[in-house]
Amino acid sequence: MRADEFRRIALGLRDVEERSHMNHPDFRAGGRIFATLHPDLAWGMVVLTPDQQQRFVREHAGVFVPEKGAWGRQGCTAVRLEAVDEEQLGEALTLARQNAVAKGPSRSRKPRPRRGVAGHG
Repeated sequence: MRADEFRRIALGLRDVEERSHMNHPDFRAGGRIFATLHPDLAWGMVVLTPDQQQRFVREHAGVFVPEKGAWGRQGCTAVRLEAVDEEQLGEALTLARQNAVAKGPSRSRKPRPRRGVAGHG
C-alpha cells in the first residue's frame, strides 16, 4: 500500500473531502477528521473507537498500532502502509468515517470578539 492508494480508498467513501491539517493531508466527513496521512507518507492514521482499535491491533499486529499519548488512548490508530492490505484498510477507513458521521457535523469555529486590553479601548 502507498499513500496514493490510502488517499484513493478514503476519497472513495461517501461524502469525504481531503483537506490539510498541520501540513499533512487529512480526510473528513461532516467536517470531522477521520483519517490522515503522516508527513512521511509511510504511515496513515484512522480514528477508531478504543474497542475497535483494540480489535485491529490484536488481529493485525504490526499493521495497526495506537498513536502515542492521549490521542492513541482515545482510538487514534496508526496504520503502517507497507504492511496493510486493501481490505484491512478499507474496513478501518469505513469504521472511522462512520464514527465521524455518528458524532454529527463539526461546529464551525466563529471568530471570537476581541476583548480590549486593560487601559486600551
